[in-house]
Amino acid sequence: MRRPFLRLPAKIGLFVLAVVAMLAFFWNATRPQVSIIAEDGLLASCPADAGMEFSTRFIHSVQKTPVEEFFAVNETRDGFVLLQTRYRSYGVGLPFLPTDGSFHREDDAFVMDGMNRPMPEIQFRPGLLTDLTIRLPKEEILLADRVPIGSLVLVAIVPNWRIWLNCFNLPGKG
Repeated sequence: MRRPFLRLPAKIGLFVLAVVAMLAFFWNATRPQVSIIAEDGLLASCPADAGMEFSTRFIHSVQKTPVEEFFAVNETRDGFVLLQTRYRSYGVGLPFLPTDGSFHREDDAFVMDGMNRPMPEIQFRPGLLTDLTIRLPKEEILLADRVPIGSLVLVAIVPNWRIWLNCFNLPGKG
């Protein structure tokens, strides 16, 4: 006859199981998520692992050419870092200063690399004909298909419990 490795009275065993379940629940509830939040609720989310990269793509309102921005979740998982910007026409509203990063050409694109610009959150207001798209590791969101033109879209890191309760604080909303 085999003896159990650890023999606990039933009440203690249930207590230990309840504590483990509660710890697992709280760990999951506080786990940070990269969340794409519109004025009427959540559009998408994914785990906010340190270093996780995502990007945006849009048509520049003045230059009328595509711009791509590449971001990563920071090490403390409470914000983002703008890593790189790629664009096809050089002009107004696009980074070019030496303090912005390392500027070079790559095929038909201008690239500002090594930007390392910290951002606690990212705000967008999709415009007409901008084709603003957010690319997460497993999902691509064309905002024009999901939100009205000019509405606020926030990319932020939030804990799971806020997603479960649909509890978001958008700037400018009461």
